[in-house]
Amino acid sequence: MKTFQLNAEPRTDLGKKAAKALRKENKIPVVLNGGKLVELKDGKYEGSLLAGEKVVPVGRDGKAIITTDLTVNYADIRKLVYSPEVFVIELTYDGVTKKAVLKDLQFHPVNDSILHMDLLEVNDDKPVTVEIPVHVEGHAVGVKAGGKLFLALKKVKVKGIYSKLPEDIKIDVSDVQIGHAIKVGDLKFDDYELANAKELVIAGVRATRASRDASTEETEEAAE
Repeated sequence: MKTFQLNAEPRTDLGKKAAKALRKENKIPVVLNGGKLVELKDGKYEGSLLAGEKVVPVGRDGKAIITTDLTVNYADIRKLVYSPEVFVIELTYDGVTKKAVLKDLQFHPVNDSILHMDLLEVNDDKPVTVEIPVHVEGHAVGVKAGGKLFLALKKVKVKGIYSKLPEDIKIDVSDVQIGHAIKVGDLKFDDYELANAKELVIAGVRATRASRDASTEETEEAAE
C-alpha cells in the first residue's frame, strides 16, 4: 500500500464541548487505537503516559490497551479520506512516528462534514483487516457473447500483515460466462485472506436481451 504522511497533535481537553471547539478551527478529533498492551495492578496502570495517551481496560484479566487522543487539521486529511486508494499512514506527533490505517469515520448526519476519525496502529506482528478496492481485469467470454459485466463489491475486506497488503485486489474475469460469477470463496492468496462471507458475489456476467435473443435463435436453428 502507498504511504500517507500525517502530522497530529496530542489532545488532552476531551468532551463534546472541546471537540466542537476544535471543529470550528477546522480540526478533527482523532483516536489512535491498537496501542501497547499493558498490565494493570489493582485496576491501575503504574507506568508513564505521553500527552494524549490513556489506558483502556480490556476484559477482566488485568490487561489494558493504551490509546491516544489526537487532533489533525481537516485540510491535511482530505486526500486520505476522499480517495479510492488505501494508505498506510505515517502518523507523527509529539516527536513520535507510528504506522496506522484508517479504521472508521464519523460524519455529520446533515452536512456530511467529518466529526471524528479512528485510526488503528499497525505493526509486522499483528494482522489487521481493511477494505481494499477491487480492480477487474480481462474481457469476459460472457460479455463477448452479449452479456453484461457487473461489479457487486467495489471493495472487499482483506486481513493480513499491513506491509503485505496490496493496493487493490485484481480479479480476472476472462473465463466468466453468462450467468456465472466470482465469489469471495473462489479467491485464494498467499500473503492475506478475504474476510467477507465466502458466498458473497464480487463480479459476474448477467444475461441481456441481446444475449437471450441470440441464444433463442441458436436453439431454433439447431431444432431445424
